[in-house]
Amino acid sequence: MMRLIPLVMALGLATPALAQDTVQGEALFGFYCATCHGNAATGKGPMSPSLVVAPANLTTLATRNAGVFPTTRVVMRIDGRDPLVSHGSTMPVYGDFFEGTDAAIKAETGQPIMTSQPIVDLIAYLESIQEE
Repeated sequence: MMRLIPLVMALGLATPALAQDTVQGEALFGFYCATCHGNAATGKGPMSPSLVVAPANLTTLATRNAGVFPTTRVVMRIDGRDPLVSHGSTMPVYGDFFEGTDAAIKAETGQPIMTSQPIVDLIAYLESIQEE
C-alpha cells in the first residue's frame, strides 16, 4: 500500500488539499462580495437595489438546503461554472480572480471539487456565518 501512494501522487490522481483560512475568506468577502451581499452577508449591500436579481442572503444557505451547506453550488456560482446573470453580466464580474484549480474542497457528498484557494477560503468564511 505504501508504494501505491507515491504512484497515485506521481500520476496526479491525488488532489491538493490546502488549508481553509476563514480570516482570509472574510477579507475576500469584504472586498469582493459585500458590495452586493452586504457586510452582514444578508443580501442588502449598497449595490443590491440596482441588480436585476436580488443578492442572496448568504447566512441562510445551509438552512435553505435542509441544513447542509451547498458547497458544490456555491463553488460553481463563484467560479462561474453555474453562472448567474444579476446585473447584465455573470456573477461575479471579477471572476478572473477566483479562477484556478490549485486547491480542493470537499463537496457535500465527500467528493473533492477542484477550485482555487481564494474560493476555499471564501467558502470557509461563508460556512462560519451560517445561521443555526
